[in-house]
Order: sequence, then C-alpha cells, then structure tokens
Amino acid sequence: MMMLLSIAMVAALLSAAFVVLRWPTYQCIGDTPLPTLSFVAILFTSGLDVGLIMFPLIDFQAYATEADYSFASPLVIEFGFWGGLVWGFYFLTTLYFCAIEPRLKLFELAPIRWVHNLVVIATCAFTAYLFLTFLPSYIAGISPMATYLLVGTVIVLAVLSSTRLSVLRILSLTSTGLFFVLIAAAWLASGIGVSGLLGTMSGLSSYLANLDRFILPINEYHGFYLSWWFAWSIMIGQFVARFVNGMAAWKLLIAILIVPSIPIALWFSVLFGYFADGTPVSDSITLLMIVVGILFVINSLDSLTRLYSQNLGLTVEALGRYRYVLTHVGLLAGLVVLYQFTPLKIEWIGMIVIGLYVAIYGLVFLRRGQLTDGAYQTPPSSGV
Repeated sequence: MMMLLSIAMVAALLSAAFVVLRWPTYQCIGDTPLPTLSFVAILFTSGLDVGLIMFPLIDFQAYATEADYSFASPLVIEFGFWGGLVWGFYFLTTLYFCAIEPRLKLFELAPIRWVHNLVVIATCAFTAYLFLTFLPSYIAGISPMATYLLVGTVIVLAVLSSTRLSVLRILSLTSTGLFFVLIAAAWLASGIGVSGLLGTMSGLSSYLANLDRFILPINEYHGFYLSWWFAWSIMIGQFVARFVNGMAAWKLLIAILIVPSIPIALWFSVLFGYFADGTPVSDSITLLMIVVGILFVINSLDSLTRLYSQNLGLTVEALGRYRYVLTHVGLLAGLVVLYQFTPLKIEWIGMIVIGLYVAIYGLVFLRRGQLTDGAYQTPPSSGV
C-alpha cells in the first residue's frame, strides 16, 4: 500500500507541475463563478475539518519524541502534513474539472460515476464518524448520549445548509473569519508577542529545505494523512471547480496551494508557542477551538452532501425539501452508526481514489484526440 501511495504521490505532483508550466495562462472558469474571497473560503472550509484545529497539540508531542521525524521540528512536520504540497491535489483535480471533464465527461461513465459517488458518500459519513470518535477527546467529560446528540445535530445542520448556495457562502466566510479570530485570540493569550510569533514562523523555512521528505510517506501515520488527502482530492476538486471565476492556471495554483497554507502556518505557529513554552490552553480558547472545529465539520459535510446529491439527482428540486433532509440525514446517520461495527479505514478509500486516478489518466490518454482537435488545439488563455 505504501508503495502505491508513493507512486501516486509522485505522479499527481508531477502532473500538477506539468500542467501549470505547460498552460500557465489557461483560463479556468466554473458554471457558478464566485468572487475570489468566497471561492477561497469555500475551498478552505470544505477541504479541512476539525483535525486542523485539535490535532496539532497532540501531534507535536509525538513528532518531538519519534525518530522518524527527527529531520525537522514538530512544527515543520505538522505543516508538512496539512499545508504546502498536499494542496496540489486540489489544484490538479480542480483544473481537471474546469478544463478536461467538460469535454470528455468521464465522470458521466457509469462505472466511474458510481464508484466516485460511493466514495463521496462513504467519506462524508466517515468524516462524521471520526468526529464522533474523537469528540470525547475534544470535550472533556462529555457523555455518550451528548456525543451522539451533538454529532446528529451537526449532520442535520450540514444537510439543511446544503439546500441553498447562499447558506454555504455565508457559512464558509463566517467559519473562515472565526478561524482568524481564533488565531488572534490564541496568539494574544499565549503571550509570545509579535517577535515570538515571527520567530516561530521563520522556522517553517525548514519545510522548503526538506520538501523532498514530504513527497513520499514517512511512515504509516504520514501515509494515513496522504490517504486522507487522496480520498478528498477528486470530490473537493469537482465541488470547488464550479466556483472558479476565470482565473489563469497559475493564479488558481496560488489560490489553492499558497493562500490556504498561510492561515495554517499562522495557526500552527501559535499552537507551537504553547507547546514549546509548556503553556496550557485556556478553557475559553479551547471552547472557541471546539466551535470553529464544529463549523469546519458542518462545512465539509455540507459540501460533500451537496456534491453527491447533485451527482445522483437526489436534490431538493427532485425530492422536495422535507424528503431531501430526511433522506440525507438518514443516510449519513445510518452510515455513522454502521461504521462503528466495520473495520473501514481511510487508507482503503484512498486506494480506491488512486484507482480512479489511474482510470482517468488512462481514459484521458485514450481520448486525447478530443482535447487537441479543432478549436481545442490551443487552450484558451486569459491573457494574464
């Protein structure tokens, strides 16, 4: 599995580099273009979940004590797992759904369509299941009943949110704004000051120096993260591609690869200040972390529910609002309960998605004539 993951990583990153170098000015536009700020907010909150908020303080300790990570600081390791190169997956798939899928329509082929949507549904429910699993570690003393009620409420809110695009925009912008409020509040509470924060962030330069170490899986835990990124890559690319507003490919790369990495770097640097100084996180900051983390989960479930419901024709327009909510809440809640009795791992879903990559690569090669004939010999340029 690790070998397949390594090959897939190299192939995906080389593909992303090739397309942006070959067609840097290709104009990417979706069928529902939104302002760049809204696009980035939807991308950021859909492509991440509560783990970004809660995992670092736990992970820092492991990275500081395990030999596999001795080549860099725990801050650099955590950033390498969540930021930088891994966002290249989303760039590659977003570009595919903007430029290639409208011409080849490969995701309308029955086998690919059904496998892809089963992956979306499985991952959507699995995200809620992981939230259920880790919730007791986020909220000390929470009872099993309260845990189930909170997860159920999150699922209901996510499904309700998925009924209107305007709600998604508001939710994404609000969640992103609150994330920056959390960063500022945690930074002020940490007492590290401006110089301390800048000094900590300067240590992230080691990420670039060790970039090659993050391309291939370091160990099984890193493999878990990379499998998660692969599992999410196609569906997030398909989802956010519709909101791209005519950006050139190189601008899309910046919007997807670099822009989200900046707040991630800020957040991790603030948390690393707590870790390095041994300062406990206050109850008020912990509460804000939980609130923002829950909003991120709602965003993620909203995006994936919206995606598979549209792909399969299970929309509000087709079912009516009442049946739509009942259908998707019942499906996701049922799968969350079922996952407690199954050995499903995100690594398995990641392998299925890698299989989809292989199928798409092969079909694009076989049908490449449809991309180069007539008017499509030269990709359209935005001129910037």
